[in-house]
Parts: sequence; C-alpha cells; structure tokens
Amino acid sequence: MTTIAVRTQEEEPTAPSKLKQAASQFGVVWSNTKARIGIIILGVFVLVAIAAPLLAPYGASQNGFARSADATWDHWMGTTAAGEDVLSQIIYGARISVLVGAVAGLLSTLVAVAIGLSWGYVRGWIAEVIGFIVNLFLVIPGLPLMIVIAAYLQNGGIAVIIAVIVVTGWAWGARVLRSQTQSLRGRDFVTAAQFSGDGATRIVFREILPNMTSLIVGSFFGAATSAILAEAGLEFLGLGDSSIVSWGTILYWAQNSNALLTGQWILLFAPGLCIALLAMSLTLINFGVDAVSNPRLREGARPRKEKTA
Repeated sequence: MTTIAVRTQEEEPTAPSKLKQAASQFGVVWSNTKARIGIIILGVFVLVAIAAPLLAPYGASQNGFARSADATWDHWMGTTAAGEDVLSQIIYGARISVLVGAVAGLLSTLVAVAIGLSWGYVRGWIAEVIGFIVNLFLVIPGLPLMIVIAAYLQNGGIAVIIAVIVVTGWAWGARVLRSQTQSLRGRDFVTAAQFSGDGATRIVFREILPNMTSLIVGSFFGAATSAILAEAGLEFLGLGDSSIVSWGTILYWAQNSNALLTGQWILLFAPGLCIALLAMSLTLINFGVDAVSNPRLREGARPRKEKTA
C-alpha cells in the first residue's frame, strides 16, 4: 500500500507555480506589438522618474538663470519666466505623474474590486443600496465633481489630489466588475463552494476574484490613465499645489506667464507631449492585457489555427 501511494504522488502532475503563470501571462502581453510599445514607453518614464536627480542638469526649483531665455547649450529647452531650467522641470515632473497614476489607480481599483464583487454577489436590499450609490457617482459628471472637491480642499498637497481622483474614479470599474461577478456567480465551482459551507467573503475573494485577474488589471490601467489626466488638469486649473514641480504646474505657470505670446511654445508642448505619451502607454498595454483573457485577440493566433487545420 505504501508503494502504491508513493507512486501515485510521483505520477501526479505538479501545478505550475504562480511565478511561472505570471511569466506566461507577461509573455502574452509582450507578444502584442501595441502592448510592447506601451511597456517600453512606460519603462522609460519610470526610469526617468526614479533617476531624475541623476538625469536633470539642475534642481527642480533652482532659479537664478536668465528669465524666459531661448534654448542654449546650457539650457536645452530654455528657461521659464522665473529663471528655472525647463528640461530639469520636465524630468522632475515625471515623478508626480507616475506617482499619482500608480497610487490613485491602485486605490481606485481596490475600491472598485471591493464594491463591484460585493455588489455582484449579494442580493436583496444591500445590493439595491450599493447600486444606488454606484449609479449616483456615475450620473454626476466626474470633472465638475473633481473641480468642486479640489477647490474646497485647495492647497492640500498631492495627497488631496489623489483622494479626489479616487473618490470620483471608482464607480465605472465597480460596475464592470459587478457584471462579471454576476456571470460567475452561477458557475459550478461557486455552487460547490456554497454547498461545502464556505462563507460569502471566502467565495467572493477566493473563488470568484482569481478568475477576474485580467479584468482587474485592465481596470487598473484605465484608472491610472484617468488619474494622470485628472491630476494634470487640476494642476493646470490651479486647484492643486502650485509649489510642486509637475507637468500640470508647468502648464499652469506657462499659461500665467503668457508663454505663447513670448514665443516659448516649448513650455506648453513638452509637458503636454509627456502627459499624452504616458497616458498612451497605459492604453497600449491594455491591448495586451485584453489578450490574456481573450485568446482570440492574441496576435498570430488566427494564422496558427488555419495552419494547423
């Protein structure tokens, strides 16, 4: 009997580790051309944000240079109206956008996952109350609500900006996750878990949640993109902390100093291009994330199928 038991254990196939599964999913994302371009662009911005003190020729707020000067060998993008180096501010500004995109996107996704999964699994008056709250946030326009909250909590620093983005940015992701949860609630593995006596919390977060990984990751990238654009918009309107150096504050001070009238179009073009590229990189990565959950979207899948046939 002992020999048979040992042989059975040896013959059982070992389940792939989480690290191998993550590497396989990343390979699917990397195989997508659009996602590969997005990962490269995002990686460049992250490296610039981390190594900003090493890459920037001057300090973020270091002034004393000639004001509103054109591009020279010492100042490749010229200087601002306050005598600050534009290139150094662009490099340091990547830190705020990357930080806000990561933190606000993560917090918005966590709120959306908690509310969306609970809303999709429970029934009765609790589901109706959650639905009323979610629909209320969906009906209220997001940008005006952000402007009102940020104006009321003005000069609260970057933490207030992140909090405003999280409060106004979780509802859409919660609704999408609720729909997927409802479709999974009637599956056999959920029914088996219910009959085995598992509680609602364990079923939601141990049985349903692992089957929605790609959808949650896609929701994170969407929330991070919205957070980056929202932060830049609020800073440009002067509703954030104008003392910090970010791409939004660069646009704010350039607009106050009439940069276009003085011919310093680079003060508006450079931060605007960086914001657009960073947001575009997250959108491109989302194409590869969609391919993880839907094999039909993977590049090269259709020709291989026809060749096999």
